[in-house]
Amino acid sequence: MVKALALIVIALLAASPAQAFRCGTKLVHEGDTRAEVVAKCGEPADISRRSVWRQPIIWHRGRPFYVGDGLIEIPIETWVYNLGPRKFMRRVRFEDGLVAEIETLGYGYR
Repeated sequence: MVKALALIVIALLAASPAQAFRCGTKLVHEGDTRAEVVAKCGEPADISRRSVWRQPIIWHRGRPFYVGDGLIEIPIETWVYNLGPRKFMRRVRFEDGLVAEIETLGYGYR
């Protein structure tokens, strides 16, 4: 019983690493650039663009430190990949040109 529970916990931990999705034989990971994603998956079915304003942050030893009192504009792009009716679609959100989040949507379409 203890071994089975340990295996379940290990499987759950292994199944939830950083977000990624497969395009053919290549993986798209958080931190990839737009150019890397296009090279791995081709052009998306849909792109939307917007901006958000945030206080500048410098990361030091894994901790955020806010810099100054002003705000800076961060470009946000959301790409949707339609992988066909037998696979789930993926929504990839880029912040300042890097993959920040990957979401799994419903089944794709023709």
